[in-house]
Amino acid sequence: MSGAPCPILSVVVCTRNRLSKLHRCVEALRSVTTARDWELVIVDNGSTDGTSKYLASIDHTRLNRAQVTTVCEPRRALAAARNTGWRIARGDIVAFTDDDCYVSRDYVDAVIQVFEDDPHLGFVGGRILLFDASDYRITIQESPDRREFRPRTFIATGVVQGANLAFRRTALAQIGGFDEHLGAGTPFPCEDIDAAAAVLWSGVAGVYDPRPVVFHHHGRRTEHEAQALMRIYDTGRGAYYAKYILRSASRSVYTRAWLRNIRNDCVEAIRGGRVPRRSLRELSTGLRYALQR
Repeated sequence: MSGAPCPILSVVVCTRNRLSKLHRCVEALRSVTTARDWELVIVDNGSTDGTSKYLASIDHTRLNRAQVTTVCEPRRALAAARNTGWRIARGDIVAFTDDDCYVSRDYVDAVIQVFEDDPHLGFVGGRILLFDASDYRITIQESPDRREFRPRTFIATGVVQGANLAFRRTALAQIGGFDEHLGAGTPFPCEDIDAAAAVLWSGVAGVYDPRPVVFHHHGRRTEHEAQALMRIYDTGRGAYYAKYILRSASRSVYTRAWLRNIRNDCVEAIRGGRVPRRSLRELSTGLRYALQR
């Protein structure tokens, strides 16, 4: 793509064996309206379902003002795929969304605008709305209120999520990208919140801003499916807390936050006459992470 203007924003989508979802994700990206030059990077994380053939068929020259790059990352781990994506991306801002998400038509302009409004931001988390009303109301972030995160402070899981999360490229480089010991494909699915926290503890601020919007089409419609996913997130949360407790600079902040959350969970469980399983899962996984690291 010699001679093409360098994009301000690169959007990275990582995918593995979800071809039908990826089709719809790319169609939403085709619908983006913007006067800006941007870049779409799609990372095939070792798919075996025909994804590579589909990616080869995409017009790699332009897609609605977007330069398109596709790459294969054979290591089957989301953090590794995301690292591959942002490292080959050309934009000063790198945004991540998932292959089961559909960006809004103004997504590109909205992400860029948030960063332009505050040149000191290292990351921006955006709104995640439910695409299908029949899906369980999980893995979304609907808040209309902007929320700022100061450097070297605690950030709770779920406040920003990898389905709609953008970083200034310099911030990603400063933290060394995503921790490949975390995320889908490992026992500890928390690489997104960990990256945001790493930026904060590197001394750079972040924000949740409702302007960038994606619609999540996760497809989980039964309580069993929803609870199974929540149990996975509990394990990720435990590893996330443990990682920052193991670090001397963040130890006291994260210990207080975790103890507060455990107390609240136990109080709620006792009132409901049940065992605080969420906290038990967090503690168990936190200990396992600490022993492994």
